[in-house]
Amino acid sequence: MAYREGGAGWIVTDPVFWLKGTVLAAEIRPRRLEVCPDAGKSVERLSREEFIRLARARPCVSRPEAAREEQVGLVRLRVQSWETPWARRAANAYRLYQGHFLDQALREGIELEIEADLLAACETAG
Repeated sequence: MAYREGGAGWIVTDPVFWLKGTVLAAEIRPRRLEVCPDAGKSVERLSREEFIRLARARPCVSRPEAAREEQVGLVRLRVQSWETPWARRAANAYRLYQGHFLDQALREGIELEIEADLLAACETAG
């Protein structure tokens, strides 16, 4: 499985960053969707720590009356390889940044739990 970010644009596209791994387990769990954290500024102005807090809260809702329980698919991956951005402007744009997935340092063989809808099948040669 692979997690990919970037690639936006029509003529000049952003680079694509990725993380690839082997699926160890998958399950559906209940998750309470709460109100999204409000840092009081746009996403572009968030610090890396504020961005991580927002990313971990997602999926979330905009109003308290919309809070509810949902079923979320989670996949546990054993990390094999990755490519992350290092430019400062990527700190509040991507979950992958400077050798990390959010605040977890990436190393071959570590296990990460990622929401299933963020993953895609790896491309195969042939």
